[in-house]
Amino acid sequence: MQNTTQKHKSASTQRRTLLKGGMAFALTAGVTPFAIGKSKPTLRVLGTHVTLQESLRQRAMEDLGINITFEPGGSATVLQKASMNPSSFDLYEQWSNSINVLWQAQAIQPIEKKRLQYWDEVNNLCKTGKLTENARMGAGDAPHKIINVQEDGTLGERHTGEISFLPYVHNVDSFGYNRNHLPNELQGQEESWGWLLDSRYSGKVAIVNDPTIGLFDLALAAEAKGFIRFNDIGAMTEDELDDLFNLLIELSQLNHFSGFWTSVPESVQFMKSGRATIESMFSPAVSALNGQNIPVTFAAPKEGYRGWHGVMCLSSASQGRNKDVAYEYMNWWLSGWPGAFIARQGYYISNPQRSASYLSEAEWNYWYKGKVASESLKGTDGKISVEKGSQRTGGSYEQRFSNVAVWNTVMPTYAYSLQKWYEFITS
Repeated sequence: MQNTTQKHKSASTQRRTLLKGGMAFALTAGVTPFAIGKSKPTLRVLGTHVTLQESLRQRAMEDLGINITFEPGGSATVLQKASMNPSSFDLYEQWSNSINVLWQAQAIQPIEKKRLQYWDEVNNLCKTGKLTENARMGAGDAPHKIINVQEDGTLGERHTGEISFLPYVHNVDSFGYNRNHLPNELQGQEESWGWLLDSRYSGKVAIVNDPTIGLFDLALAAEAKGFIRFNDIGAMTEDELDDLFNLLIELSQLNHFSGFWTSVPESVQFMKSGRATIESMFSPAVSALNGQNIPVTFAAPKEGYRGWHGVMCLSSASQGRNKDVAYEYMNWWLSGWPGAFIARQGYYISNPQRSASYLSEAEWNYWYKGKVASESLKGTDGKISVEKGSQRTGGSYEQRFSNVAVWNTVMPTYAYSLQKWYEFITS
C-alpha cells in the first residue's frame, strides 16, 4: 500500500485520468460529452440514507462536472414512489429485493453492459452467486437470479447483454446490540438471531419496518428459538406466515417490541436514546454509534446472515442527455474512490480491487481481510469508529458472504406477507 502522500497523488492522478479519459470512453460508449457553454445537467437520484450521503454527492459533482440532487427516504416510501412515478427520478438506489417490484411496475429500463466501463472487474457474487466455490448460496433472491434481462423480458440467471441493475455496494446484515446491556445469561454465548425474541430483551427490541427485510430478521429469530420450522425461508407459504405472525402479534401485545424504524438515522436514535438495546441494524448505524462511543456490536449470528446487494436502477423515463449522465454516474461509482468511502461504513463494492489503492493497508486488512485493526480507523463521518485491536465480526469478505442464510427477498406470497406485516406493526 502507498503512504498517505503517494495515495493522495495517486488518487488525484487517477481522478484526472478518469475525467480526461471521459471523452474517449464517451465516444466508444455512445455518450455525448457535455458541451462547453451549456448549462450543467442535473441528475436526480432517489434512494435511502445508506448511500445518498452528502460527501458522495459533492465528490461526484466535482469529478463529473454535473449537478446532482439526492432524495433519501425510508425504503418502503422510496420504493412506492419509484414504482408509481418513474419520471420523478433518473437513478434509483436501494437493495435487490426492490428489483422485482420495480421491474414488474415497468419503472426501470435495462442497463447495457457495454456502457459500463468496469463491468469486467465486477466479481462473481452477482454473476454466479458465490465468491468462493464452497460458499453457502442462501435462500431467496440471490442477486445473480434477478440481474440478467432475458430475451423474453423476464429476469433470470442466463447472461445477456443487459442487466436490470448496476451491482455496487453490498453487505451481510444481522442485528446490533449494546454490549453494556447484554444479559448475564447471554454473555459468552454464540450470537443468535433468537436473541431478538429472547424474553430477557423484552421491551427493548426494535425491528426495521420493511416487510422484505424485517420479516426475515423475525423469521430467522423464530426459527432459531425453535418456535417455527420453515420448509423454505426464502419462499414462506401462507400457512407458515400465519403461524409466524400469530406468534409475533402475541409478542407485540406483550410489549416485547419497542418500535419499528424506517431509516438508518432513526435506528441510531433508537439505540442512542435507550429505546432499544437490541435491534435490526445496518452497518452504517453501527459505525455511527461506535463513533459516538456507544458500544454496539454488529452480530455474526451462528445461523447465518441476511444478505443484500445494492442496486442502482435506471428509470424507464430516462432518455437522451439525462440517460447519458446516469451512465457517467454509474461508472463513477465503480471508479475506486466511492468504494473506499463506503468501505469505511462497513460496505463492500462489487469491484473491490479498484478501491484498494484508496484505502490504507490497515483499512483494507480490517474491512476486507477481517484482520485485527493495527490502528484506530475512522468512519465516513471522520470520527473513530474502529478502535485499534478490534476485529470485524464474521471475518473476511469471503467468509461473511459464505454464510448467508437468506437474501432480502420479495416472495411469491409477497402480497399476503404485506397484509400480515401491517397487521403486526399496528397490533
